[in-house]
Amino acid sequence: MADLFGDAMPPEPSEREDQQARPDATRPLADRLRPRILADVVGQEHLTGPTGILSRMLSSGTLGSMIFWGPPGTGKTTVARLLASEVDFAFEQISAIFSGVADLKKVFETARMRRANGRQTLLFVDEIHRFNRAQQDSFLPVMEDGTVVLVGATTENPSFELNAALLSRARVLTFHPHGQDSLARLIERAEAAEGRILPLDAQARSVLLRLADGDGRAILTLAEEVWRAARPGEIFDATELQTIVQRRAPVYDKGQDGHYNLISALHKSVRGSDPDAALYYLCRMLDAGEDPLYLGRRLVRMASEDIGLADPQALLVASAAKDAYDYLGSPEGELALAQATVYLATAPKSNALYTAYKAAMRAAKENGSLLPPKHILNAPTKLMKGEGYGTGYRYDHDEPDAFSGQNYFPTEIGRQSFYRPVERGLEATLAKRMRHWQTLRDERGEE
Repeated sequence: MADLFGDAMPPEPSEREDQQARPDATRPLADRLRPRILADVVGQEHLTGPTGILSRMLSSGTLGSMIFWGPPGTGKTTVARLLASEVDFAFEQISAIFSGVADLKKVFETARMRRANGRQTLLFVDEIHRFNRAQQDSFLPVMEDGTVVLVGATTENPSFELNAALLSRARVLTFHPHGQDSLARLIERAEAAEGRILPLDAQARSVLLRLADGDGRAILTLAEEVWRAARPGEIFDATELQTIVQRRAPVYDKGQDGHYNLISALHKSVRGSDPDAALYYLCRMLDAGEDPLYLGRRLVRMASEDIGLADPQALLVASAAKDAYDYLGSPEGELALAQATVYLATAPKSNALYTAYKAAMRAAKENGSLLPPKHILNAPTKLMKGEGYGTGYRYDHDEPDAFSGQNYFPTEIGRQSFYRPVERGLEATLAKRMRHWQTLRDERGEE
């Protein structure tokens, strides 16, 4: 038992006897509720469900190396253990935070000896992105010769944090944050295991799900805190719950409507050239616990979508702000995001590049089989020269005004017009250049 503030109180004699009768009662709830088979995993049905990728892989009787990418508390370690159990592989686990090359060599040697005796090893590497490039390369030989089946876990984007050689030998599987439904199912399992209902009213129960922030381990830890704090017959409301667990509920659920509503408001405020509103929504999201690097990535997108070539510096400023936050962390790096937000909101706006890109993509998909005109193709062989490759090409630097005005589109579709700059910012200058080039084409009779 515990008082309202979480201070431990001596257990009653009956409680002591109950704990002696149930020796696992002292283990954390999250550990006691760890799934025993793959089908029991909650929240990752796209991987572990009847038609999930991992279920299909197991039914085929083979298991390849994989990278599990996802936030904490989504079951990456548990799933790796269950996979090893399903195929009767030996399970080895190391952490990139505490392990070095010497530790890896020992694990590899043990796996080789085990393989010589007819059993394979599943090596689970937690935080694999923390290994440097050379350490990551050390996995390649043992993956290729079958010494180990590697399962690496990372919370960071593998495309940026893992080297290409490792990624080419492993399949990346994405673990999703827990949604409200899967978190609620975990709570129901906890209540069934404990044989008691969480002492929360309906609103407090909803807040508890938000407090977990998509982390399955966190929701079970919070449930334990609530049970420890509750006196007999006591039911907590939302305010009391947050006092007990010493956490403030997020202003919005990052995986639900509140997240999308606020990022939409931020984007539209930037697009609408309102720096004050843009700053307000940026701060709302930071205060709610939004990942600042996510905000940085969205600012980079806004720089290309809504400003484009009207101010090419906008993309550099947004990218630099994201990198600055990555370097400084919180809270110092948040100021760089604020700086980029104000810069983007006050920059001249143009979606001409965004519109041109979409139009060009449509044309590319519709005419993807057409060859470029032969006069702009290289002719490295006599056969290709004989086929007319390169014939008639005019080197622009040798032409008046360094401009030949030739057609570069496939002959079948002729010249197309996708990019139409606006008369704002740098794009006004680009528009002037494009009009000049079109005048030259018209004068020289070029299509």
